[in-house]
Amino acid sequence: MRGRLIAAVVVVLAVVGLLGYALLNKSESSLAVGKTAPSRELERLTGEGGTAHLSDFRGHWTLVNFWATWCPPCKEEAPLLQDFWERHRAQGVQVVGVDLNDPTQDALRFVRDEGLTYTQLRDSTGYWYDHYSGVGLPQSFLIDPSGKIAVVHLGQVDQEILDSQFGSVVGASPDRSQ
Repeated sequence: MRGRLIAAVVVVLAVVGLLGYALLNKSESSLAVGKTAPSRELERLTGEGGTAHLSDFRGHWTLVNFWATWCPPCKEEAPLLQDFWERHRAQGVQVVGVDLNDPTQDALRFVRDEGLTYTQLRDSTGYWYDHYSGVGLPQSFLIDPSGKIAVVHLGQVDQEILDSQFGSVVGASPDRSQ
């Protein structure tokens, strides 16, 4: 019994060590505030179909949120992102959801079930996510109108984060009565 416990602890420590190593190596080349946001063609998940590039949103503050259907925090933050977009879109703010690797029908069901009406794209290969130095889901980036990263947030957003880290940067005074 004691041998199994020691083996389990060793395995857990090895996994934690490997994850830490991966995160440290990933962070060396990660996107930082002030760097130009990568732009690559992605499939439009909703709307008129076709494709879109991040550069299509230049001239607007754009909150890019990477998500997946299997991610519980992604599901929890989805209504907050929808609300953020509804409150700030009159100021030209865009919210762009990027589904990562889900089958199209699963992703469309998630968007429908969550009532998401902001732009949804699909990164079926993970290429875009890798270029955004993705280290976990959800992950959000605020991109300024010139295409530079203004805010990077790893993990689930809540109302306080949306207001303080994103809303304060875009300089909009949202109407919370809507």
